[in-house]
Amino acid sequence: MLSWLDEAGAAFAAQVCGSPRMVTKSISAVEFQKPVRPGQIIKIYGDVLRVGTTSVTVRLTARRHSVYNGSQRDVCSIGMVFVRIDGDGEPVPIKNIMKEYEDRRVKKEEEIRKDMEY
Repeated sequence: MLSWLDEAGAAFAAQVCGSPRMVTKSISAVEFQKPVRPGQIIKIYGDVLRVGTTSVTVRLTARRHSVYNGSQRDVCSIGMVFVRIDGDGEPVPIKNIMKEYEDRRVKKEEEIRKDMEY
């Protein structure tokens, strides 16, 4: 599960920052709230908490998905910090993407609300 969270978090951070080179700097304490058994489907969701000069802090939530009734149960939640790096492994500044990210998120929420009105 930790490996999945790290991989999903790095992919999410790379998408948010527009850079394929992200490394894990830190992982918060992990508390597993529900068991996960082999064969169960796990969905991982992410939110941006903070964007620094060279790092991005994200919150990931893993949910156990039931194919029988479509319900989801939170399995664990974790905070992670990723750093954008160059080809030599040195930190690289992240452009001011928080405003762009928030604008995209708000626009998407508005589109969903508008679709629901019809």
